[in-house]
Amino acid sequence: MEDEQLRDLPSMSLIEQERSRLNYRHRYYKAIRSTIYVLVVVAAVAVLIATLFLPVFQITGTSMEPNMNDGDIVIAVKTTNFQQGQVVGFYFNNKLLLKRVIATQGDWVEIDEDGNVTVNGTLLDEPYVIEKSLGISDIEYPYQVPDNGVFVLGDHRAESVDSRSSLIGCVAADEIVGHVIFKVWPFRDAGLVD
Repeated sequence: MEDEQLRDLPSMSLIEQERSRLNYRHRYYKAIRSTIYVLVVVAAVAVLIATLFLPVFQITGTSMEPNMNDGDIVIAVKTTNFQQGQVVGFYFNNKLLLKRVIATQGDWVEIDEDGNVTVNGTLLDEPYVIEKSLGISDIEYPYQVPDNGVFVLGDHRAESVDSRSSLIGCVAADEIVGHVIFKVWPFRDAGLVD
């Protein structure tokens, strides 16, 4: 009977093979678990950076044509210092709008019937505008930008609803999400935003 029991026991080589297989399986699952942890941390850091420092926007609408079109994806950088000509993003009625900074607090803005924009008595050179237009405007000119305000216009002046309309008016500087710096989609148009 003892001989039968000894015959039923696995050989040392089979025991070593099974032990090796179990060790490999343990290392394999440990490596997968570590990889998943690393991917989760990387994703969390990417979301944190995108939320806090580099927001990513998808453009909807035609107010910034021809420079930015419906469906384009752009990257912005958070800032509190805005300069004339920068494209900025801000929320209005739970919708993200992108417009170009024309003037900041204390500046005087005037737009004539032909769509020529003057800031503090100086006519702006606006190479990003294809066709000038007074557009949708119900404010009185000359208009002084209030404290903490930013006067913004869309590049497609005939279609854009922006600071010329009392509906939107000047945007409070602390409501601006970021300054658009780079277009990433579509790839053929990828590059710095003017």
